[in-house]
Amino acid sequence: MKRLVLLATAAMLALGASPAFAVDDIIIGAIYPLTGNGAPVGLDAKVAYEVTADIINTTHTPIPMLMGKGGGLDKLGGAKIKLVFADSQNDPQKARAEAERLITQEHAVAIIGSYTSATAATISQVTERYEVPYMSADNSSPSLNQRGLKWFFRTSPHDEMFSQAMFKFFADQGKKTGRYVTKIALFHEDSIFGTDSSNVQLKLAGENKITVAEDIKYRANSPSLSAEAQKLKASGADAILPSSYTSDAILIMKAMNEIGYTPKLVMAQAAGFQESGFLVGAGPLAEGVLSRSSFAGDATKSRPAIEPVNTMYKARNNKDLNDNTSRQITALLVLADAVNRSGTGKSEDIRKALIATDVPGNQTIMPWEGIKFDETGQNTKGTPVIQQVSGGTYHTVWPFDVAAQEAVWNVGK
Repeated sequence: MKRLVLLATAAMLALGASPAFAVDDIIIGAIYPLTGNGAPVGLDAKVAYEVTADIINTTHTPIPMLMGKGGGLDKLGGAKIKLVFADSQNDPQKARAEAERLITQEHAVAIIGSYTSATAATISQVTERYEVPYMSADNSSPSLNQRGLKWFFRTSPHDEMFSQAMFKFFADQGKKTGRYVTKIALFHEDSIFGTDSSNVQLKLAGENKITVAEDIKYRANSPSLSAEAQKLKASGADAILPSSYTSDAILIMKAMNEIGYTPKLVMAQAAGFQESGFLVGAGPLAEGVLSRSSFAGDATKSRPAIEPVNTMYKARNNKDLNDNTSRQITALLVLADAVNRSGTGKSEDIRKALIATDVPGNQTIMPWEGIKFDETGQNTKGTPVIQQVSGGTYHTVWPFDVAAQEAVWNVGK
C-alpha cells in the first residue's frame, strides 16, 4: 500500500501537480487597542483585518491585487488565514504580554499590529525573542526598524519618509504659488511617535532653511491644551505640524478656535488627524487641514482594487477606508502572500518569504511604487501623498500628477 502511495505521488509530481493534503489554519495574532481611548481605531482595524481575511479565504469575484483571487492559500493546500485578536488597551506592557500569549498559547506564526509605535516597540521585542515575524502595519516611528531586529517588517512608510514628503510639498506648492513656508511650529505628544516625529521635522526644517518658531511637547490625553494653543498662536508660524492621536487632535483644534486663532496651515503627521473620529469630533474646524497619508482613496483609476475593497469594508463598518485601515489591509495581504509562498506556514520560512517580497504598486490599493523590504525590514517603495480636508473628506492634493484637486494654500496671505 505504501508503495502505491509513493508511486501515485511520484506520478503527480512528474505531471507538475501538487498532491492534495489537509493543512491546518494559519494563525496570525493581531494586537490593537480594543478597549480604552484607542478603541475606535482598534475596532476599525479589526474590521479591516476581517475583510482582508475574507478576501484571502473565501470564493468571490477576483479583485485585481495581491491575494485577490480568494479561495485560501493555494500553495498550502487551500489553508485559511485565522486571525486571533488581542487587546493592548494602548498599554505597551499589556501589548508585550499579549504578544507572548498569542505566540505561546495561541500558536501564532506571525503577529500584526498595532497602531501606536510605543506598543510596537514592546511587541517586536517579544517576536524577536521567539523568532516570529512582526508585521508593522501602521506604526510610523523611524526608530522601530533601526534596532537591529531580524523579525521586524514594515510595509508602510515611516515618519521620516512622511515628513520628507511634507517638506517636498511645501517646496513644490511654494514654486507653484510663489508663497513659501518660512516658519513652522511643531506640536507633538510625549511618546516615541511624537518625539521621533519632532526630531525628524527639526532636522528637515534645518535642511530646508525653515525656522522652527516653537517645538511644543505635551502630555498625551491632556485634559486641556489651552496653554499650548496660546503658544502656537504667538509663534506666528506659516504652518503648524502636529503629531497627535485622535482625542488630542480634536482638542487642539477646539483649543485654537476658542482663543480665536485660525492657523494659516495645519500639516498633520496623520495618526489621529486621519481618523473618521477626528473629522466628526472636530467638525467644521477640520476643514482645510492637510495631512500626510499612505492612502489615496480617490486614485481609483490607477488602483482599480480600491473600489471593491472599500465597498466590502464600508458594508461592514459604515465608513470608507482611511490612512490606517488601508495600511492594515495591505500589510495583512503582504503577510498572507509570504505565508503562502513559504510553502510550510512556519515562522522561519515566512520570514524568508518576506525578505524576498517584491510587489508592484499596481497590485495594491496604495499609491506606492511597490513593496520591497530592505535589510532593516522597511519597505523602501512606500511613496506618501498629501491630502486635505474638503467638504468633510480628505482629498489628495500632492503629488500633483495624482492629485484629485488643488490645495487650498493660505500661506503668504
